[in-house]
Amino acid sequence: MADLKKDELLDMYYDMVLIRRFEETCAALYQEGKIGGFLHLYIGQEATGVGAVRALRDEDHVITAYRDHGIAIARQLDVNALMAEMLGKRNGVSGGKGGSMHLASREHNYWGGYAIVGGHLPLASGIALRARYMEEDFGVLCLMGDGSTNIGYFHESLNLSAVWDLPVVWLVENNQYGMGTTVERASGVAEIVKKAHAYGMKEGPRADGMDVIAVYDAVKEAMEYARQTGPVLMEALTYRFMGHSMGDPERYRTKDEVRQYRDDDPIGKFGNYLTGKRKVKQETLDDLDKRAAEAIEAAVQFAEESPDPTAEDLFANIYVEEA
Repeated sequence: MADLKKDELLDMYYDMVLIRRFEETCAALYQEGKIGGFLHLYIGQEATGVGAVRALRDEDHVITAYRDHGIAIARQLDVNALMAEMLGKRNGVSGGKGGSMHLASREHNYWGGYAIVGGHLPLASGIALRARYMEEDFGVLCLMGDGSTNIGYFHESLNLSAVWDLPVVWLVENNQYGMGTTVERASGVAEIVKKAHAYGMKEGPRADGMDVIAVYDAVKEAMEYARQTGPVLMEALTYRFMGHSMGDPERYRTKDEVRQYRDDDPIGKFGNYLTGKRKVKQETLDDLDKRAAEAIEAAVQFAEESPDPTAEDLFANIYVEEA
């Protein structure tokens, strides 16, 4: 973290709070019937997303699964356009046709969330193949849940990334459960990073996913290795405070377990670090909290006042027009 200045740390804190407020607001809008489909919240995992994405360069590429709102915000996509997409509006980041699980931005090299478990992993290999084939200097951060690591897409994608020495950091957001199943019940290898050895690739660390600085340091080092040498498989050990999705009855875990992890809230933990070791005034953090709340309030107003997609929009962006 030697390269992080105080203002950069404050930006990271703001992003984490912005994600939390965005997600809490989306939960309320979903319950009001203003957001449709499935909704997978990122509450509790903010340190992983912000720490990982902040460790990248602008020219690096990011791709993730369906719990994608937090990663989009960390990648600096406009919260107005993100909220508009959540409400299915025409000026959303995906034109109102993607919704919660399909946020993307070509401008930000953010290739979005994918609803099919593990379906984005081969795409990550493909993007990284371009870097090697065209001799371009960028890496790919591919985030996935622990539930993605036992399927064919995972094995095929990691194998080819190792065969071709592709610049990919495979980051497993290990939030302890694949839907409602613990890692130990679903995987013969409980330490997911050990699966790197099956493909002859570098085994990365098991970073503390509740500590934004720990994730930043781990991903930065892994990405530097990936650009120069080849793929890395790493984990961030984190925890989602909410259910798998809004319809999850959460019968697979106890309230005491959730409460224990909430006591280790990544935002509060980072705030204590800033006010303690970095001598940031509490008033400064309070101002950032207020600014985040105001930004989300404005985003909701923007989204609700935005136009709906038209019938003609159904047929837009189907074919690529030749230049």
